[in-house]
Amino acid sequence: MENSVKNILVAPLNWGLGHATRCIPIIRQLEKNGFTPILASDGVALQILQKEFPHLKALNLPSYEIEYAKNGADFKWKLITNSPKMIDAIFSEKKMVKRWVAEYNLYGIISDNRLGVYSKKVPSVFITHQLNVLSGKTTWISSKLHQHFIKKFDECWVPDLEKLPNLTGKLGHLKKSKLKLTYLGPLSRLEKKDLPIKYDLMVILSGPEPQRTYLEEKLKKEIKGFKGKVIFIKGLIEPEQKIDKDGNVMYYNFMTSGQLETAFNESEMVLCRSGYTTVMDLAKLGKKAFFIPTPGQFEQEYLAKRLKRNDFVPYAKQEDFKIEDLEDVKLYQGLPQLKKDIHWKQLLILFEGE
Repeated sequence: MENSVKNILVAPLNWGLGHATRCIPIIRQLEKNGFTPILASDGVALQILQKEFPHLKALNLPSYEIEYAKNGADFKWKLITNSPKMIDAIFSEKKMVKRWVAEYNLYGIISDNRLGVYSKKVPSVFITHQLNVLSGKTTWISSKLHQHFIKKFDECWVPDLEKLPNLTGKLGHLKKSKLKLTYLGPLSRLEKKDLPIKYDLMVILSGPEPQRTYLEEKLKKEIKGFKGKVIFIKGLIEPEQKIDKDGNVMYYNFMTSGQLETAFNESEMVLCRSGYTTVMDLAKLGKKAFFIPTPGQFEQEYLAKRLKRNDFVPYAKQEDFKIEDLEDVKLYQGLPQLKKDIHWKQLLILFEGE
């Protein structure tokens, strides 16, 4: 008798919200194509997927315990001192996945940047936009290490376009590579809608602590000098949604995908981090934006600089940002809307087995 349930493990890294949220369109497509996703992560990444897909089984993976330095310049040192914990987590998740393949009769695995979530027994896919991992002077070694892990997977899906114009630049493109790469085109859980503009500015925060809190405190002060209506989403995943009004600003602790899609579409411009998932959302929605990269996060700093250089979006460093800087948004063209139809059926054939 044929087992009709085709379980696919979907496991995003818990680092900010981006890895989890860009898995949402993939989980939807798996369901559409007759697969049963099983969610696996830790912390807020798992919580956000459980809010989105309460009907799906959710499993806990060990935390990589990626801590953020209070000072951006110490970021790399923090990562190095934490790496033993991270290596432990990768070993434990490998053991867990080995068990789950049999226990849940997995047909396949999709890992978004979780280095130990793969199996030799079932097709395993790695999702990343960082084939090169920028880390300042140690970029070559962090990139080589990352590519070494990616090789263990059957395929690597890159959520960007292969040719120019693209969104990731040297992050997601290698001069030569033996990796089995598939460029999906940008992934977003949001759709562009023609809605009347309700807010002059949308502020959306994300990313790990303590930097998320620092930016929230700074922007709450700065926003007092903004003339116009503001919707401010703090990016705090909590059990209950909280809404507060303060003058011309509506504060939300978090929003579901549906609410977020509406808020984005109803906003004139967006002030946010330059995390890659946010960049993909903005490109899909055709929204003008202003970026404040997370201090010490090389990848966000690189994306912000590259997108400014190409006249798409202006940015400022966190400590330098002033509300008047938003005037610059008018001078930039906004992100290019990179259209690419993803042929999900073809992509997911990998998991069909014999």
